[in-house]
Amino acid sequence: MELKISSQSHADHAVVTVRGEVDLYTAPQLHSALVDALDDGAHRLVVEMSGVEFCDSTGMNVLLSAMKRSREQGGDLVLAAPRPAVTKILEVTGLDGVFTVTDSTDLPDQAPTTAP
Repeated sequence: MELKISSQSHADHAVVTVRGEVDLYTAPQLHSALVDALDDGAHRLVVEMSGVEFCDSTGMNVLLSAMKRSREQGGDLVLAAPRPAVTKILEVTGLDGVFTVTDSTDLPDQAPTTAP
């Protein structure tokens, strides 16, 4: 299956939408898209994964690498709306505790807000 990636830049972040399967053969394409988004000035990345049907260890390593690079630039990487198969991989590998995972592409606040 082919991998389709699109990116949309915002003020300080980019939403990278991924569709298809992320594996040994397609991971370099994802890596390039994430690096390009960071090089274009995004500090925070939202990787919208609702269309990702499969992601192997190579894909997870690409996401980890992009998260590290983003954090080195004072930002972060958020995985948005992963399908159950991807969520399962995150849970089994313990990466659900490493990545910020959300149900939507809305970027979570950097610091929690409290009501007065």
